[in-house]
Amino acid sequence: MLTSLILGICQFTSQSSSVAPQLSLGVKSAVHQPSNHQAPISTLSREADARLTKVEELQEQQAISEGLAAESGSNSVLGKNLMQEDELKPSYTLDAPVKVFKQPKYLENFVQSTFNALGADKVRGATLVVSGDGRYYSKDAIQIIIKMAAANGVRRIWVGQNGLLSTPAVSAVIRERVGADGSKANGAFILTASHNPGGPHEDFGIKYNMENGGPAPEGITDKIFENTKTIKEYLIAEGLPDVDISTIGVTSFAGPEGQFDVDVFDSASDYVKLMKSIFDFQSIQKLLTSPKFTFCYDALHGVAGAYAKRIFVEELGADESSLLNCVPKEDFGGGHPDPNLTYAKELVARMGLSKTNSEQQPPEFGAAADGDADRNMILGKRFFVTPSDSVAIIAANAVQAIPYFSGGLKGVARSMPTSAALDVVAKHLNLKFFEVPTGWKFFGNLMDAGMCSVCGEESFGTGSDHIREKDGIWAVLAWLSILAYKNKDNLGEEKLVSVEDIVRQHWATYGRHYYTRYDYENVDTGGAKELMAHLVKLQSSLDEVNKIIKGKRSDISNVVNADEFEYKDPVDGSILKHQGIRYLFEDGSRLVFRLSGTGSEGATIRLYVEQYERDSSKIGRDSQEALAPLVEVALKLSKMQEFTGRSAPTVIT
Repeated sequence: MLTSLILGICQFTSQSSSVAPQLSLGVKSAVHQPSNHQAPISTLSREADARLTKVEELQEQQAISEGLAAESGSNSVLGKNLMQEDELKPSYTLDAPVKVFKQPKYLENFVQSTFNALGADKVRGATLVVSGDGRYYSKDAIQIIIKMAAANGVRRIWVGQNGLLSTPAVSAVIRERVGADGSKANGAFILTASHNPGGPHEDFGIKYNMENGGPAPEGITDKIFENTKTIKEYLIAEGLPDVDISTIGVTSFAGPEGQFDVDVFDSASDYVKLMKSIFDFQSIQKLLTSPKFTFCYDALHGVAGAYAKRIFVEELGADESSLLNCVPKEDFGGGHPDPNLTYAKELVARMGLSKTNSEQQPPEFGAAADGDADRNMILGKRFFVTPSDSVAIIAANAVQAIPYFSGGLKGVARSMPTSAALDVVAKHLNLKFFEVPTGWKFFGNLMDAGMCSVCGEESFGTGSDHIREKDGIWAVLAWLSILAYKNKDNLGEEKLVSVEDIVRQHWATYGRHYYTRYDYENVDTGGAKELMAHLVKLQSSLDEVNKIIKGKRSDISNVVNADEFEYKDPVDGSILKHQGIRYLFEDGSRLVFRLSGTGSEGATIRLYVEQYERDSSKIGRDSQEALAPLVEVALKLSKMQEFTGRSAPTVIT
């Protein structure tokens, strides 16, 4: 049995040098260690204030919710019944309903499996960031992770005040922040389910980012996944009291292995400092304070609200009334924190794009963020900018408008489903170009190798090599920089260059990629997989494919190639297969089908439809009207309604 240990606890704050009264903690003994337990963990559990919990005890304590019945076998704690392969392995985030995370030992499984995957040499003595978007269950999870980190030999934990840090800010903190003692972060647990709803009956999520500030690579996520199926115990310092994460300062615990610190710091300072080093804030401020320019930013009650006032109001001079839903809430105000035309209803109405609201004088510029502030939506007055066009326009104007890129771009990249608008810019500007699978870590590899400066995804993700995550506020500042640059000589004129003007000029120069995405959410998983299998089988005969197409629409060109996207990483040589089903047409049009793992229940089928138009006389059509024939063909080829029972998508972007 493990012997009880006594820890002396001293508390220090940034505002006082006084020492709080010393506390004594008694930690109860736990279970016998198995004889084949690894030495590092065995040593740690004896010398630190840790509790070792055995698989049999975990299984006795579990109360598995309906539909997640435990599989038998003594070699699994929670195993596949909780951490499904679709939930974890293909991505780097574990998303699930809160009720699943609240099951005994579910979160602990993932955290310990991550520590084990990293290895004792990377964990002991490390500095880790633990924060997130503030959704429901975050505060409980932070306390659990702190206790487990202490037991696993972590030296210090950094927490954003109130547990709030946007995903891009976490990446920035890892890369840029230096502690008072000279420490640098080695990685981070980020608590977010991205753009999914929050609350007691909604979603929670967790992922691990590495020392470069980016998502854990496949080699680590594969190990984490395998560990979750075989883990037999985890370490936790149960006697450690909860830490006050609402007050900035350092809480220090002195124990047999030395000091363990929890440093609560201002959530915005490091990120704001980084943004000011990238953009010309003075130039943007002139634009935002011009009487002719109006602005609106909607945080959808996500963590972006923790940065919006600091940046847009205090630094750039925007009126505070420009901010919508900028108070972070655990349930995102009951809304869906996904920045698109469907869910950002209040912003869409204010920008004059709502069918039921004819705003007389919409703002010149509007933007929205998702729950963890890594995604963005850009709007002009009565005008929507597609994410695919957004990244292409940023790349085309970056060198002139953004000081950080004044020396030129190293290269650009997009995810495979994203439209080819960026490809055309890269060709015109003679830039290196890369097409990668969906997942920001693939951009990170290119950036770490100095091969990519600007990148983006059609799913409202845009970013650059300043960090290793997509960055919603960065994208907004990039657009404001472009607007400031285009209007630098005419702020006193009657009419400013607008968002719509910039987009239409881009189309005139580079051509237009008509583009739409249909999302079918919470589809029966079996039906979704059957649909994808059908599409793969259909690719074996392009003659049959073209026969089906001509039977539906004679005005659609022929499919000349069809495949499943495969990617060979130019940096590490790794190969990733089955990354989306593609039908490529003779005229440059594309149909792409993917299954997405970002939802916690059911499957999401994403259909991407793209048509390139170079003729300047034909670039002004309504996107849905222009793409209607291709959409008809896509639904016919996939047998969407037959396999899913859906007559319409959940969301159209």
